[in-house]
Amino acid sequence: MKNLTSLLLYGLLTWIVPFVVAFAFYDQQGQLATSYGLFKCVMTVVSGLTGCIALYRYFGRVDGNFVRIGWLTGLVWLAINLVLDLAVLVPMSGMSLSQYFTTIGLGYLLIPTICVTGGMLLARKTA
Repeated sequence: MKNLTSLLLYGLLTWIVPFVVAFAFYDQQGQLATSYGLFKCVMTVVSGLTGCIALYRYFGRVDGNFVRIGWLTGLVWLAINLVLDLAVLVPMSGMSLSQYFTTIGLGYLLIPTICVTGGMLLARKTA
């Protein structure tokens, strides 16, 4: 149960941290206050760093089955990010679903990619 709680909390952090950081790039009228390219680049770095730190911390509690747990972690965190975006970000931004998936949603496929790769590295290292 402790690992499940950690899995969910770290997954939640992978969404909350970039969401909060994004507010720094918008003005009081809700308009992007910088170039879209800079915003996207910073958000990619923030999201990647947050996810890698969360994965590092989460895998520190894992004793085996690294690839399987990498898949599980990646899919759970992917689901958390997609559900929260669809519940909060899409309505807040007024994006259509197709616009969301082509500008943000598809990028979340990096989550399971990084989690599984981390699991594979740990499995290889401990073999």
